[in-house]
Amino acid sequence: MTPSRHSIPNLPGPLTVAGGEPLVWGRRTYVMGIINLTLDSFSGDGLDGDVDAAVAMARRMEADGADIIDVGAESTRPGSLPISAAAETQRLLPSLTAICQTVAVPVSVDTYKAPVARRAIAAGAAIVNDVWGLLADPQMAPLVASAGIPAILMHNQRQAQYDDLVPDVIAGLRRSAGIARAAGIPDHNIILDPGIGFGKTADHNLELLRRLPEIKALAYPLLLGVSRKATIGRILGLPERERVEGTAAAVALGIAGGADIVRVHDVPEMVRVARMTDAIVRDWRPAGWPSP
Repeated sequence: MTPSRHSIPNLPGPLTVAGGEPLVWGRRTYVMGIINLTLDSFSGDGLDGDVDAAVAMARRMEADGADIIDVGAESTRPGSLPISAAAETQRLLPSLTAICQTVAVPVSVDTYKAPVARRAIAAGAAIVNDVWGLLADPQMAPLVASAGIPAILMHNQRQAQYDDLVPDVIAGLRRSAGIARAAGIPDHNIILDPGIGFGKTADHNLELLRRLPEIKALAYPLLLGVSRKATIGRILGLPERERVEGTAAAVALGIAGGADIVRVHDVPEMVRVARMTDAIVRDWRPAGWPSP
């Protein structure tokens, strides 16, 4: 049986999201807006380190209701080539620093390299989003622990080969969470991500979405990153920028399956999807809703 959403430990720290609301797991779904500073983003929205464009996008996302803004400077699309920590930091820091100084919502840094994360945290990043779940850099877990901030731990692997997909993904997420705890990261600062599209086929992705409650049973906050993914494109036969409806379907069903954060490109549309889904799934109501 899937545990109650209220069994998830709440963040005790000062993180606030859209409208200055304290972040409390289970109250509603939080929307994370994506800012790619790369030139070769899979979704065609890369800004190539343009600081003014990045700040303008962050302001627009905040105005549209984003609760968190995730900033990354290295492409993680299939087939992309890694870059050095120095090159990533050089591309990342000017925009991330300016965004942190501009918006009131938390800023997340999308990196798996501890040297990059260290500079980003010093610049104001309040969350680390590690697409390798603390497995790529042994210094990442101690760094996050010492900073006292949340970490998003994604399941990832090079090849799309599994003995048993969902149990294997769960085992990988447990491993990452164990590394986090051993380094001193408390449970309330651990967020899990099943890694849709990373080391997985389209059929794998669909099965993970159907079986999301099994991953939710780990009793950690759950992030879902399905926005504009190739699986949606293959099913609908559409390019990246025309996948908003497919993303909306996956986001709504992901929330019903237990997602606490949805990481998206199309912020205003997905804020509306999340709020409507929350009204059904979480019994959420907007401010000013009339009493019965």
